[in-house]
Amino acid sequence: MQIRILVFSYKLSYLVFIIMPRCCGNVAERFSPIFDSWEPYEKRNLFSSILSGVLFSVGWWIIIDAAVNYPKDSDLKHAYHACGVMATIAMFMINTVSNAQVRGDGHEGGCLGSYGARIWLFLGLMISFGSLIGACWILFDGYVIPNFNPVYPGVAVFLQNLFIFFSSVLYKFGRVEDSNTWG
Repeated sequence: MQIRILVFSYKLSYLVFIIMPRCCGNVAERFSPIFDSWEPYEKRNLFSSILSGVLFSVGWWIIIDAAVNYPKDSDLKHAYHACGVMATIAMFMINTVSNAQVRGDGHEGGCLGSYGARIWLFLGLMISFGSLIGACWILFDGYVIPNFNPVYPGVAVFLQNLFIFFSSVLYKFGRVEDSNTWG
């Protein structure tokens, strides 16, 4: 038994210290045009957009998984999906207004100008926070407090809204509005 553990640990150390550096070196050589003049600030919009999209899709993936695994209305009420839909609408509301419009530097046309942009952003943030609070309420009032089994659908509703919230905040405030920063 101890010999098998020693052989396994030898193989694992060989993999980690010999094979993996070669693999990572090959990846860096294949993608050298991307990493030649890499400055994190220059790629900020690219990375924040990709990470925001990943968070958004993971949030929806979690709730789709819960809906497929618990199709009965007694396990996961279909009305609970409204929080995720509202969080998605709030994400679009938050990110349709640029930071320049909120500051008043952007286009001043329209009936409200920068005040309208601020109101729109505030409403989007209120809907986003409201859906996150609603998902927390669904988790605790519908699953945790009454000791309802399974708890996973409530956790999935909460995680979906949490990931969508972080996605919208990252996409709004993680990017800069320069013209040459898309990478």
